[in-house]
Formats: sequence, C-alpha cells, structure tokens
Amino acid sequence: MTTTHQPNNPIDSNVTAELFTIRDWIRFAVSQFEASDIFYGHGTDNAYDEAVWLIMSALHLPMDTLNNFLDARITSTERTKLAAFIEQRITQHTPTAYLVKEAWLQGLRFYVDERVLIPRSFIAELLNSDLTASDLNTDSLSAWIEFPEMIESAADLCTGSGCLGILLANAFPNAAIDVIDISQDAIDVANINIANYGLEAQVTAIKSDMFSALTGKKYDVIISNPPYVDAPSMAALPAEYQNEPQLALGSGVAGLDHTHTILREAANYLNDDGILIVEIGHNREALEAAYPNMVFTWLEVSSGNEFVFLLTKSQLE
Repeated sequence: MTTTHQPNNPIDSNVTAELFTIRDWIRFAVSQFEASDIFYGHGTDNAYDEAVWLIMSALHLPMDTLNNFLDARITSTERTKLAAFIEQRITQHTPTAYLVKEAWLQGLRFYVDERVLIPRSFIAELLNSDLTASDLNTDSLSAWIEFPEMIESAADLCTGSGCLGILLANAFPNAAIDVIDISQDAIDVANINIANYGLEAQVTAIKSDMFSALTGKKYDVIISNPPYVDAPSMAALPAEYQNEPQLALGSGVAGLDHTHTILREAANYLNDDGILIVEIGHNREALEAAYPNMVFTWLEVSSGNEFVFLLTKSQLE
C-alpha cells in the first residue's frame, strides 16, 4: 500500500515568486531538499543532483546544457510547475522519476510512471559491457557469450518498464526479445518504451505470471531482475520505495519466492546451450543455503560479485 505523507510545510508562493532563473530554482530546491527527510536512491544520491534532474527535466531541457541555461528566466507557468514538483517531492516523498516521467539506465532514457518500478539493475551493466571482448574470467558475461550476434532469442522475466529488454535488443541485435510481466500496467509502460526506441519488430511484451503464458517458447538467454526484497526489509523501506508498486519489490519472507520459481522452471524454456541470469539483491547467502548442491556463477558488477548469478541449462537440470 502506498504511503502518502501529508504536507506539513507547503512552499510559500510569495517566496517562489522571487525566484527568476534556473540558477535561483536549483539553489532553492537544494535548500529545500537538504532541510527535508527525503531519501535518494532512484538515480541520484545527493540534493544537488536531484535538484538539477528535477528542474532540467521538468523544463524539458537536456541535462548536459545546464551551463547554457543557468541564467535563463522562468515563466510564471513554469514557476508554478516547479514549485508543485518540489513540494510533492518533499511532502509526499514522490520519486523525481515519477514527477518528470523519466529514468535513466546505462545512458538510455526510459519513460516511467507510478505503474512500474523505477529502473535500476546490475544486469544492465552486464548487457552494456563489451560482450565481444575475449575474457577467460567466468565472472564476466563475455566468457559465456562468445558471439553476441549468434544469439537468436532472449527473454526478460519480470520486465517492469521493459528497460532490460531494450538493453537485450541492443546487446543481441539479431535476437527476438520477449519482455514478460504479470502486470498489465507494466506491459503498457514497456510498450511505450519499446515504441520510443522503434523496436516493435524485435521486442514483444507478454503478460504472463512468470512462465505461465510461455508454453512452447525456448530462449538462448533468459534474464530476470525479479522481486527480491525480504519481509523485514519491505517493512523498513523508505517512503520513496513505498511509493513504487509493492508487487515489484517483495518476494515472500526470505525474498526468494520468485527466484525459486525461476530456478524450478527456467530449464524448460532454455535452448540446450542456453543460460539464465538473475539478480537477487543481498540474498546470496540465503540462496546458496537453499541450494547447497547448485554451482552458481556469480558475475562481477560495480558493487561486487554477490548480486547476479548465472546458470546454464544443464546446471539447472
């Protein structure tokens, strides 16, 4: 259930009437954010970056043109819009991504709104790396995919906004991609992003409860960033995360319910040389305890080798 915070310090319109330029508004937003209890973690980690993102995106200005527009004056209509966004960010803890209807992942812009989780995934790093590189380390994805152009089919399970499916399409240009989610809302958002990147001929969104609607399908690669937050962590989430779809976050008491389903069924949907790649958050220890005889390959990402595992079809069987 979404937690709504009642406004306790509405922004004074008399104050914002004195703010004329983008420079003024960034300074004001930073001050407001610093004095608040908002939580960062959906693309930024500090008040300044959050303010720049909110203001530039709300004004439909490219982020890399900030210096060109710092002293540009704001219209009265824009002033009203910015004040409302800043107030909502602070008083309702609405993530900036939902306010400006965009999120960024590996340099790509995706449409998002309250129907989907805000994109964030270590798998994105792996798909954005040089898959053609020669690398003998098994913790690198390139060691498992020698020729990306030979991948003919791939799937993103629990796709949400479809962002990882679009990265799959970029990584494997000759592959037919399916992006799959139980939520029709998520499918609708994924289709917006598929259309925005002109990938309708390559990427197909499928409404399915995990594998239930995929009968007869086989893939060379299946990836998934499924719900994996355990029950204690769900109860302690900051308000910003409580404003995201809870269906996309929680996965039972131990955070592994969806992963259990994937491990139980994925082999049926992989080609003989197929591989499975799954992100599990901070659940490596619990996962290995649950499957003591399964040999997981843990792929190296920016935060270490505890978050994303790889298994082959033969290992799953």
